[in-house]
Order: sequence, then structure tokens, then C-alpha cells
Amino acid sequence: MSREIVLDTETTGTDPAKGDRVIEIGCVELLNHIPTGRSYHVYINPERPVSPGAFAVHGISDEFLADKPVFAAVADEFAAFVGDARLVIHNAAFDIGFLNAEFARTGHPAFNLADVVDTLSMARRKHPGASNSLDALCARYGIDNSRRTKHGALLDAEILAEVYIELIGGRQVGFDLSLQPSARRAAGAAARDARPRTLIPRLTEAERAAHEAFIQSLGPGAIWREYLGETKPEASS
Repeated sequence: MSREIVLDTETTGTDPAKGDRVIEIGCVELLNHIPTGRSYHVYINPERPVSPGAFAVHGISDEFLADKPVFAAVADEFAAFVGDARLVIHNAAFDIGFLNAEFARTGHPAFNLADVVDTLSMARRKHPGASNSLDALCARYGIDNSRRTKHGALLDAEILAEVYIELIGGRQVGFDLSLQPSARRAAGAAARDARPRTLIPRLTEAERAAHEAFIQSLGPGAIWREYLGETKPEASS
């Protein structure tokens, strides 16, 4: 199975080279592009003040972070959660720069930016000339981001996971026609088992009614009725 980790961070400022630190990490796990329900989230004491500009973005204060663990105390569990999964990040260079600066302090191997999926780059290729911020992409794809009054790493990772699925082809991305039928059935069953909640139907009541009228027009022997279990196929002679 293809395992990916959609990740976001919040920080004390904008430049790790000047000593800015990570203060929050949020991760969401995907298997074959489907959320599994597993996530990782932690607040971190940066051992330095949060800049006013950063506080205006995420609203995380020095007082709130004072009793949180330092990065060195969570580095092992964070690295273990990511494992060998591919990372998916919006504006990946920013987050990877901060995380690698933190890993350099703890002696952990750095992430390779070349192996990270950057959804900002993907969106710019797919929608050139348009705004490709996370909020703009939510509006474009009809994703509810009403809870996002402030930036937050876990919430942003959850929203980014939905955006990423749309960027790579939407809900049907899991259909791999290169697989044999038995393998497709197995992959589909695994995907259903991994799905944490039922997907929201996208059909309107008017569309449902129009489809029902279409089925009725096909007559009692229509194959659609067989599919829906309303009639049984005739036995072959």
C-alpha cells in the first residue's frame, strides 16, 4: 500500500536560520490516498518567544507553550509516526526547512525535500495564474474550511488532505485499472476498511429524481434494475 503523511507546522517566525523554531506539528495518515483516521499532533515549547507576526497568524502564545515538551522530547515519536511514508506539504520548503533545522539539533536524519509532494507546486501547475493558497483551493474545490479562523497544524493538515485528493484527481483516484479484477476488489475492500467516515453524497435531490426518471423510462427489463436488485437476470439456456 502507498502510505503518505499530510503534514503542517506552526512556528515562532519565518526563518529557521535566524533561530525561529517549530511550535506545532500536525499529521494525517493516508493509505492509497484515503484517510485512515490516524493522526499525530503535538505542541512544542520553542524555548524562545513567538514573534508578533506569527502570533497574529496562529494565535499560539508563549504562555500556552510554556509547559509543552521541547522538540528533543518528541523527535523520536514524530520520526516514528512518519516512518518511511512520503510527506505531502503545502509550500514544502518552508516546513521542511524548519523540521530539518530541528532534526539537526537532535541528530535525526533530515528529510529530503526532493521526496516531498508539494501541493503548492501542484496547484500552480494545475491552476496557473490563480490564487493557490489553502483557503483559495478550498473555495475552488468546495471544501468546508469554516473552522479555519486561525492557522492550526492539525486542522490545516486535515484540510490539506482533502485538497490533495482533489489535486490528484478527486474521489476516483483509487481506481487502478492496471490491476486484475481480483486485485481491484481487494484494494477496494482495503480502502473501504480504511475509510474513517462515510463520504458526503454529492448528488442533489434534483439529480437523483432525474436519474430515477431515466431508469423508469428504460422499462422493467433494464440492466439498471438488475443492478439495483429490483429484478433478477434471466437464466441462460
